[in-house]
Amino acid sequence: MKKSDLIVGIVVMIIWGTNFSVIKLGVSAIDPLLLTAFRFSLVAFPAIFFVKKPDVSWWYLIAYGWIFAIGVWGMATWSIDAGLSAGMASVLLQMNVAFGLFLGYFILKEALQLNKIIGSALALSGLLLSLTVTDGSVTKMGLMLILFAALSWSLASITIKKVGTKQVFAFSLWAMSCAPIPLFGIVYLQSGIDVFAQLPEQFSGWVAFSILFQAYPVTLLGYWIWNRLLVAYPLSTVAPLTLLVPVFGLLGGVLFYQEQVGVIKLIASLCVISGVFIGFINIQKVKQVLSPKVGNFKN
Repeated sequence: MKKSDLIVGIVVMIIWGTNFSVIKLGVSAIDPLLLTAFRFSLVAFPAIFFVKKPDVSWWYLIAYGWIFAIGVWGMATWSIDAGLSAGMASVLLQMNVAFGLFLGYFILKEALQLNKIIGSALALSGLLLSLTVTDGSVTKMGLMLILFAALSWSLASITIKKVGTKQVFAFSLWAMSCAPIPLFGIVYLQSGIDVFAQLPEQFSGWVAFSILFQAYPVTLLGYWIWNRLLVAYPLSTVAPLTLLVPVFGLLGGVLFYQEQVGVIKLIASLCVISGVFIGFINIQKVKQVLSPKVGNFKN
């Protein structure tokens, strides 16, 4: 990977990691699903008018948009509002890798590689260890919501595979345009009209910053750069960069909210991150590096 692309990729990981702290900034003032609805409203409009609709069925666009916007980020945002710390939310969302392994096996009939099984087992051990954290940064409701978000992320990835489109950015953008109305509808069904009536009093500069940061640097800019890297380089080269997201997520929680990182939380986080890393390892390439290149010698 070119040095310039690597630097840009790391910057995106920093943005994605600190996003969890920015989400916490927003949910401290307004409803978490309402915050998510505003985020994806700004993501879709007006950008959708400048990007041609991809040649895929509307059913796929709706399915991906709802799974990604509502299932992943709606639930992840709600988990932080439900008491899960920003740092732990960034770590536990990585459980999508373990869920993806089993969903890929049962739905896509993908082979179970040993390194992925070991990595998933290690990540699951980190999840179980996080259940023993007693400093208030991991709540039962928050944990359930973030695991639902991680599962939804795996389902979103499977949807992308099923679609098989090469217009990934256009597909994501048009799919996300399907999310705001259902999100606003869910908020209304949960809280009634009062939550909208109270919005002028709750809205502030920090809430606006949270929405704008999630919409533009995190989503539009971040995913545009990410998709460009995926096109330019092999997945095995680009994907390990995502391991930096929970690292910067934890650092963001410490810097902005003075979240404590005790021994148990640190070990749990390392288990999840290490498990994801092991799952990314390309066994074939490792064997090629380790095997003696006897063919290069002359008798």
